[in-house]
Amino acid sequence: MSKRHAVIIAMGLLASASALAQTETTGQAGPKPTGTVPATANPAHAAVPKTAAAPASIAESRSAAALALTHEPTYDEGTAQRIKDAALSYSDLAVRGGWPTIPADAKFAPGVQGANDDLLRKRLILSGDLAAEKASGAFDQDLADGVKRFQARHGLAPTGTMTPRTLAALNVTVQKRIRQLEASLERLENTNFSFGPRYVVVNIPAAFAEAVENDVVVRRYRVIVGKTEKPSPTLTAQITGVVLNPTWTVPSSIAKTEISAHMRKDPTYLSRMHMEVLDGHDNPIDPHSVDWSGTHTPNFTVRQQNGTFNALGAVKIDMPNSYSVYMHDTNQRNLFSDDYRFDSHGCSRVDNVRDLAAWLLKDQPKWTRAAIDAEIATGQHQEVAMARKVPVAWIYLTAWMTKDQTIQFRNDVYNQDEQLLEATAEEAAFFSNAGNHPLTAHMAQ
Repeated sequence: MSKRHAVIIAMGLLASASALAQTETTGQAGPKPTGTVPATANPAHAAVPKTAAAPASIAESRSAAALALTHEPTYDEGTAQRIKDAALSYSDLAVRGGWPTIPADAKFAPGVQGANDDLLRKRLILSGDLAAEKASGAFDQDLADGVKRFQARHGLAPTGTMTPRTLAALNVTVQKRIRQLEASLERLENTNFSFGPRYVVVNIPAAFAEAVENDVVVRRYRVIVGKTEKPSPTLTAQITGVVLNPTWTVPSSIAKTEISAHMRKDPTYLSRMHMEVLDGHDNPIDPHSVDWSGTHTPNFTVRQQNGTFNALGAVKIDMPNSYSVYMHDTNQRNLFSDDYRFDSHGCSRVDNVRDLAAWLLKDQPKWTRAAIDAEIATGQHQEVAMARKVPVAWIYLTAWMTKDQTIQFRNDVYNQDEQLLEATAEEAAFFSNAGNHPLTAHMAQ
């Protein structure tokens, strides 16, 4: 942890426990301690998610359901300060003992008084998902609504029933939640992003993309991001254009491993996948003349023709960056219905991407959604340059607080939180020791 963040947490530990306890449990603001989260931070005041999280059947309805959850951006100019406020709140809660652990074998049934119902109520009250006056009683609708609020804040299906994943999230300690906030803050403070009136954000742990306009989320989409062994990078860039009916130039790493492995097993693989092999001048070469052993870096390019079979689907969003990743459609749209959407090689596949393309091109009247659909239907490759570039950020936030004071958490899918905090702790220790040495004291100043 950096010295700066240590001060932040220390301030939280010294905050008025009694005043904040009233805020956390009842949502009623007493005297407001410096640096604590205001009463509106209590998620119990947020609307209960109205829909159970059954996957919608089409891209448009999935996107509409995602947008209905909230119009508050995950990432805006105030996100870092709000994360600091959330860390103060949770630090004070930690001083007061945190929240209880619910037994792994606890049983909960609607309308039936269970042995752990009151314990669950206490847990939800402490995190602000249930009002304090609901501290006892059987598993009724109020308790189910509290569970829904908690589930929605943790990226879980808001069913109101106690699933194993819900129980696991409830039993994550407040100390770990603080570490998530610290790590998310550290990453944001090292991110240089120029917010504009319109911008796009992909939060990798949440597996969602947001199109933000005038500080409001106007589009939200499920995305498929990198596998744990091939993670999507954090980056900032500019969206420069939209490609309709794109071809796919296979990255050399994939050509060396996956394509080569397929060709060793099935020499007809390339033709079946509508792929061609090109030399350094984009001239076709005979696949049989290529060394498919996979032991050498490819000195050729594999390119897939555009069409319904193309891995990029019908739309690619260009955003030049040093990682050579981008946002695109897919020919495996069924994957968007999954809750676990970490299955790409690093790029971001976007559900309902045609809608995003229409929003990106809204300054160009020619390219309406209907016009985009019609052009895709022709099967012709078309590159459309943006009249105005749109900033895009791929971020890695496992914890954040939105402007409506709702604190959100997601799983650390790439295990980056602890690694970052360990690194910053080592850095802090180094500078602390440097300050005590006459030859390196200047480094700690």
